[in-house]
Amino acid sequence: MRSLYIRIWLTVIAALALFALASGWLLERHLSQERARADALLSERLASWGPLIQSSLPPSTATLAAQSNALEDWAHRMHTPLALLDAKGQRIAASRRYLDLEAEGHGRPLTVPLEDGRQLLIMRPDLRMLPLRRLPPEVEASGPQRGEPMAFPEDRLPPGLPGADRGPGGPGGDRPQLPPPGFLLGPGGEWPASLGLVVLLAMLFMAVAAGAYPVVRSITGRLERLKHGVEAFGAGALAQRVQEEGKDEVATLAASFNRAAQRIQSLVQSNQSLLANASHELRSPLARLKMALSMIDDAAPAQRAALRKEIEVNIRELDALVEEVLLSSRLEAGVAVDLDDPVDALAVMAEEASRVDAQVEGPPLMLRGSERLLRRAVRNLLENARRYGGQDVQAELALQPSGEVQLRVCDRGPGVPEAERERIFEPFYRMAGHAEREGGVGLGLALVRQIALRHQGRVHCELREGGGSCFVLTLPAARLLQPPGA
Repeated sequence: MRSLYIRIWLTVIAALALFALASGWLLERHLSQERARADALLSERLASWGPLIQSSLPPSTATLAAQSNALEDWAHRMHTPLALLDAKGQRIAASRRYLDLEAEGHGRPLTVPLEDGRQLLIMRPDLRMLPLRRLPPEVEASGPQRGEPMAFPEDRLPPGLPGADRGPGGPGGDRPQLPPPGFLLGPGGEWPASLGLVVLLAMLFMAVAAGAYPVVRSITGRLERLKHGVEAFGAGALAQRVQEEGKDEVATLAASFNRAAQRIQSLVQSNQSLLANASHELRSPLARLKMALSMIDDAAPAQRAALRKEIEVNIRELDALVEEVLLSSRLEAGVAVDLDDPVDALAVMAEEASRVDAQVEGPPLMLRGSERLLRRAVRNLLENARRYGGQDVQAELALQPSGEVQLRVCDRGPGVPEAERERIFEPFYRMAGHAEREGGVGLGLALVRQIALRHQGRVHCELREGGGSCFVLTLPAARLLQPPGA
């Protein structure tokens, strides 16, 4: 009972059962109203037949056998169960069909009062209880069809029937028109109305129950597979993904899980790589610090100054490494950062360029973003250009026709091979030989890319005309707050 598909299926079954009960109640109420109207209409019609029936039956003074024979003849011709009561309410005659229905309890008698005090009872079958059968073939073949007039042959007319002395060409015209055979019984059938309704609702119930089960099981089966995938992912299988089946909410949930799993896997792998590389990078300055500290006590006064300078350099390197690792971790983890501060891009570039004696050109532009992050991106680009590109470093701020803002930092270094222009933005990646000559930890350009992505921008490396490299940080037009001259 804890399974979701069982609960959903039982809910469908319960709703269907409630619908069947409500439908049955409404149908029974409607049939009851229809029966009441039919009984009223039938009683009205029978009342108009009173004089004809009175004249066709033997008088009340006739023998019981004569009255019984005449009643049985009428019942046979009209295919209707009849009974006759005297003025005191005692039954004096009844047709065989009437007695059968009375014994079975499958009928409701309707009374037609006669002028001489007698009462004619017409047994109307209860359609809720009685399985109606069609008339025998020989009776249907011999009698008139429904709605056609019934004409009695002269030699078989009950005594006293009006018009018995009239033939087809006689002075009286046509023969009397009697109701069609079985007009009181209604149409024939094989099942009672209530039983037919029960059978129909039972078949509907079974059909919907059988059809709902595979649909419900299909939906919950996908949920179960999603659950197994989540459990496997939670157990450490970061490469676990679930199949995206269908186009409904379950498929949307599976796609959301796959995207989240991919993001988590990337974050975990990035953090693992960051931790491993940071641990490796920390060993070198720590080893140099350890060596310098072990030598400083025994060193000559002239050498102590050099050792102190080496210690300071290693401490700054460690401080820069820790700061960049922490910032990279925060950006990779998606820590919230305010990106709506107004930033004077030209002023930021000029301040950072003065630290490395670089030249800056461009119009004053106001941007929307994080001043701390944009300043760090510009600083990393300028320091990278100074470290690998020598003294000729130029910074430029430009507004493109598309509305995008470009921050360009160019150097006259050896340049970056085309095959490595993307890899240099990976954490801790350094081109061969650069670490030994220029130092650095390999996180500067990786931080620039992370900062660019945080601002919905991008960064790339391209060749500089005349030799060297240009690093271009591009920010979208939506970041521009105030164009030049505004």
